[in-house]
Amino acid sequence: MSAPVAQEELPILESVINIRNRLTALKKNRGEFIKPADVNQLYQAIVKQVTRLNEVRDDHTTYNNRLDTTLADVFNLLSLFFLTIGRTRECPATYSQIASMRQILVHMDESGVYNESDLAPFHRRVAELRNILQHDMESGKHPPAMTKLLDRQLNECENLLRKLQDSLSVLSPELIPIHERLVNIRRQLVALAAKETAREVDAADAHAAKVEDLKGKSSASGSEESESTEGESKTPTRESTPKPEGHREKDGKDGLRIRAELKPLQEELRRIDSKRVDGKFLGPGGTVPASQAVCSSLLEECFDIVQEIRAQDESKNVASSLRPIYDRLSEIRKELEQLVLTHRWSLRETDLWNYSLSLQEIDKMRVDGKFVDAEGNRPEGQYVLLYLLRRCYGLIYRLLSSSEPVSEELMPIANKLSTVKKCLNEVLKYGGPFSPRDLYPYQLALHQIDSMRKEGKFVGVDGSIPEGQGIVMAHLNECHELLEMLKESMDDAEEEEYVDDDDYDFNDPSDDEEEEEE
Repeated sequence: MSAPVAQEELPILESVINIRNRLTALKKNRGEFIKPADVNQLYQAIVKQVTRLNEVRDDHTTYNNRLDTTLADVFNLLSLFFLTIGRTRECPATYSQIASMRQILVHMDESGVYNESDLAPFHRRVAELRNILQHDMESGKHPPAMTKLLDRQLNECENLLRKLQDSLSVLSPELIPIHERLVNIRRQLVALAAKETAREVDAADAHAAKVEDLKGKSSASGSEESESTEGESKTPTRESTPKPEGHREKDGKDGLRIRAELKPLQEELRRIDSKRVDGKFLGPGGTVPASQAVCSSLLEECFDIVQEIRAQDESKNVASSLRPIYDRLSEIRKELEQLVLTHRWSLRETDLWNYSLSLQEIDKMRVDGKFVDAEGNRPEGQYVLLYLLRRCYGLIYRLLSSSEPVSEELMPIANKLSTVKKCLNEVLKYGGPFSPRDLYPYQLALHQIDSMRKEGKFVGVDGSIPEGQGIVMAHLNECHELLEMLKESMDDAEEEEYVDDDDYDFNDPSDDEEEEEE
């Protein structure tokens, strides 16, 4: 439960809610590009409220009330706006990345399933974000209220990373290879469990559709059937309803494929288990290394997941009480994976806001790290739901980290130049011969982009200079250089052909003599 809002903070809360509503309205407006001036105006407004809040609060006290959660929403959404307009190298843009990273690290700490290679990317990213924050603090580009907030958020991430790193340091060198392999096996097993559950859901949906179809047919001919088969039940059951032949074959193939993927993992787990003597892993000379509990508990957890996958009855898959959560997480994961493939063309970073909210709502349903039903029980399928939840968090973090410092307004031009550059590289790679007609489409595309510039810069609809001029101009210059290289190779080929023609002497009498002899 969050604490009540103090009386002196109520006017600030009202202003922050108003700012959040304005940001939400701006996010929903897809009829035009987001203007940096609008984002900056709302940014200055929220900084003003944070400054007022700092004046009435004690720096050494931790607060958690409605004002804090609303502020977190505003900063998260504002951060996505900064990414959308291409200002990715400024500290406000880092807030959503820090929040996403912190959520992933909390889940990693909770599961205890990670190794050195998992933490390395987070160490690098934290260092990059620290450099951005440090630069803004030294330059005074952003007010102290903002940099102080982000510094505190980043410190929390660093503390979490340090905690995870320290927990790995207790592993003895002899057990590190076993621990890393068990971490990888567990990930593969949970991914297989998710596939198995998806297959069961598809089969259940197909079965339900078939039952409805048979019910419809039986009701249409009910009067005729009732006379000839009086006393017999006409309601199709799970046992009596035949599955479509094609679906049965698909189920069989999917099941065989999953079992085939599961078998080598099981065998490897048995080999690892066979290395234990009296339940302990031994080191050189029969010594018992430290940190036995970490590896042993991870090994037992892997065996538990294997049993869940192998179970044939539906009670071993996602329980019906958790099925809505499973369906929602599967839908979010599918949409995020699609965005990962198409984000350069279809993603507006503010679109990630709705996904983040949905995941936070699902995450808050957990009690002591587990999903529970209405009676407070912990149904089967926990591994699958946690896998999907963490997978979705990871996809959001990946999309945030891959955001380019190019504004939404310039992104279509940057994408077009990227495509032209790839095409020109492929043409140059495979060689000619070329003709002016072959190169004309690329020349036309570059001419159209060049004509968009005013005084050497791309100008926005409102007359402003969008972010990302340097990147777009670099792409444009590379395309012109590649085009010139292709033109030069075309000219060289024409010169060689001309030289070959000159080498032939049309008045050479020897040619005439050869023709007469023939």
